[in-house]
Amino acid sequence: MKANCPRVLSIAGSDSGGGAGIQADIRTITNLGGHAMTAITAVTAQNSAGVTAVELMTPDMVLAQIWAVMDDFDADAIKVGMLGSPEIALAVAGFLKSVRKKPVIFDPVMVATSGATLADSRTIAAFQKIIPLCTLVTPNLDEMERLGGEDSISGFAVPFLVKGGHGDADVLTDRLLNADGEIERWEGNRIDTRHSHGTGCTLSAAIATHLASGDSLSAAIGKARDYVRASLETAPGFGSGHGPMGVPKI
Repeated sequence: MKANCPRVLSIAGSDSGGGAGIQADIRTITNLGGHAMTAITAVTAQNSAGVTAVELMTPDMVLAQIWAVMDDFDADAIKVGMLGSPEIALAVAGFLKSVRKKPVIFDPVMVATSGATLADSRTIAAFQKIIPLCTLVTPNLDEMERLGGEDSISGFAVPFLVKGGHGDADVLTDRLLNADGEIERWEGNRIDTRHSHGTGCTLSAAIATHLASGDSLSAAIGKARDYVRASLETAPGFGSGHGPMGVPKI
């Protein structure tokens, strides 16, 4: 039986501008009625214009945060975002092996909205240890290519939600794929705004929260997409660059 307030653990980096990362996850999980718990993998200095500094946690510190909350509160779902190093990625993979029955959403963060690199080639290679342990992987088009392209999905018994937001078309398509091909797709008109920082973080955190509440994967994705679109439409307009999204009323 799920808790009345679903518990969601976010393993991700901190965004000092509040648009993405841990801050976006906490905002999303809380707004959707969940209890947000966190394990911070990195501290970044960033705003709407870009990332100016990154400092990684040690793998031991990341695991200490994870087990501090898991041993006391447990979790109904887990969202994994920015990892920052292969060592942290492998440490998180080790943790995920111990919670195989819980929903795990992996947003394979590689590049910030501003263009700053958040995962090098060795870290991306280490993602191969995490993907098989997940319920869903949510790459954008660029991230999917760096993971080996859609053909690589056939090597995993895990569905991928390939997000179309980085495409050029006016109608954007998100496609749920597995080793056998396309399972489902969602389409929507592009929302014309530069305040889109944190869309991937928000989407994956929302999916995790809906799964923690007992929704099916398809329903969780559909609700999360609607939430992201509402967040884009309510962006407060902060910053001179890619500003944060808003907090829609539920």
